[in-house]
Amino acid sequence: MGCSKWRAGFNFGQHLKVQSKLSVFLTMILFFTYLFYCLNGFCESLPPPVYDQQTSNLLLNQILLDAGQDARHKNDVTASASAGDEQPLELDDVDSVLQKLSGEPPSEGNMSVANSFGSKKFPQAIIIGVKKGGTRALLEFLRIHPDVRAVGAEPHFFDRFYDKGLEWYRSLMPRTLEGQITMEKTPSYFITKEAPRRLFSMSRHTKLIVVVRDPVTRAVSDYTQTLTKSPGLPSFQSLAFRNASSTIDTAWSAVRIGIYAKHLENWLRYFPLPRFLFVSGERLVMDPAGEMGRVQDFLGLKRVVTDKHFYFNQTKGFPCLKKPEGSSRPRCLGKSKGRPHPRIPAEVLRRLRDFYRPFNLKFYQMTGHDFGWD
Repeated sequence: MGCSKWRAGFNFGQHLKVQSKLSVFLTMILFFTYLFYCLNGFCESLPPPVYDQQTSNLLLNQILLDAGQDARHKNDVTASASAGDEQPLELDDVDSVLQKLSGEPPSEGNMSVANSFGSKKFPQAIIIGVKKGGTRALLEFLRIHPDVRAVGAEPHFFDRFYDKGLEWYRSLMPRTLEGQITMEKTPSYFITKEAPRRLFSMSRHTKLIVVVRDPVTRAVSDYTQTLTKSPGLPSFQSLAFRNASSTIDTAWSAVRIGIYAKHLENWLRYFPLPRFLFVSGERLVMDPAGEMGRVQDFLGLKRVVTDKHFYFNQTKGFPCLKKPEGSSRPRCLGKSKGRPHPRIPAEVLRRLRDFYRPFNLKFYQMTGHDFGWD
């Protein structure tokens, strides 16, 4: 009886020793396997930490100081702002921060620059015009869509900075994942003679969006924006008419931009009409969801942006985006939008409408769409 107990205890002790040795052995195998993988660089394939928007913005300031090219681009954008460009609600600076943090070297000659955050690609769609037509509103509405990534500031590549090269242009783009599209907007492209040829040389398949508005109202809005920056500006009528005569001064940019048919002719030399979508600035205000449906269809996107995203701001006189989750207030365009226009004599407006009428009719014929401005 005593011997049986002793043998049972001995066997139990031996069993524990075997289990202990087996556990140590398995632990050592796991440790050396992990060490082997780390020494061969596999640990570095783990995704780096994702920085939130606030952290990225703080890091961006230091990065821009350290990187000469980024600092030069910052100066370029500042110069554009002083020239009267529409400024964004927010900039897509997180992408440049992530590129610096990842230590990714610049790419030469590839269509995209890839890492674990996505790829920088040339835009598949560009809002090319027109100034004071509603381009900023359209871009901000589009940025709600999860499959749209857009540059916040206007790059002005095809009109002002073309000599910097395509690689510089692509470096400004946000990173996109599979299924997302890259966009930018620079309204002055539409009236720049060299822009169609330059854009065509990059890609003949780019989709082009033009936001148009009653050219008379657009001219007054353009003048209003300039007046806020230059209070001593001459009156609207003295700038619209040449030498105080009845002849419209087409050299004045506020008037020249509204001759849409002339500018479209230049673009149609390089891009066929199906490459264009013409968005009504008036309908973008009155029915933003309906117009956004057309835009999403044109871009080949699912209709995600709908009427549930908008409400009409009575004070500003245009639609705003409803309060997103986690935000304390709705998103409206800045103070520069919805300014009251100066009072223009009715006779001046009538003569300007007479001037634009034949150009409007031609534009309707070219686009196959009557915008109802006459």
